[in-house]
Amino acid sequence: MMKTDTLPWSQACENNKGPILEVLRTWMPASGHVLEIGTGTAQHVVFFAQALPGLRWLPTDRPGTLEGATARIRQAGVANVATPESLDVLAWPDGITGAFDAVFSANTAHIMGWPGVEALFAGVGRVLRPGGRFLLYGPFAYGGEHTAPSNARFHVTLQQQDPQSGIRDMDDLLPLAGRHRLRLTEDVAMPANNRTLVWTRD
Repeated sequence: MMKTDTLPWSQACENNKGPILEVLRTWMPASGHVLEIGTGTAQHVVFFAQALPGLRWLPTDRPGTLEGATARIRQAGVANVATPESLDVLAWPDGITGAFDAVFSANTAHIMGWPGVEALFAGVGRVLRPGGRFLLYGPFAYGGEHTAPSNARFHVTLQQQDPQSGIRDMDDLLPLAGRHRLRLTEDVAMPANNRTLVWTRD
């Protein structure tokens, strides 16, 4: 287990966790099971679990990346967060199965390649109960246009690092989601030119 003074830290998570929580309060069920995809440092899941005690969370992330998240969750002692599990969306449905009342993912769609985004939506469509919500946080583009110059620059940086990554356009996400019975219910403006997309499983 990692030492508490060496836990991974994301200032972005610290900055956005409050605004995201307000969206979760509106769109998450009062109780049930939530799958988190891309837990990262686990700052989000610990904060949300403490604020929303009726929800039971299963955090996941890519294989080999869970040591820090596991240590943070153990340190926090939150009873409604399970031990993080590995999830490679490209290998889904292996590993994570069952039915969830909600799914949450932050800052993942622009990091993974488009095949990963397709696998993400396909997997969520399989494991989310009818009527359940998929909340996807991050930057998004609309009709080929970015919502801010900083997002346009970020998109270029992402593609320089990995040509398959980049800020996703709603013109691509809407038909993809529809193929997996996910309907856009709300598009919430967030600080720092981000959005929270709320999808409902039909």
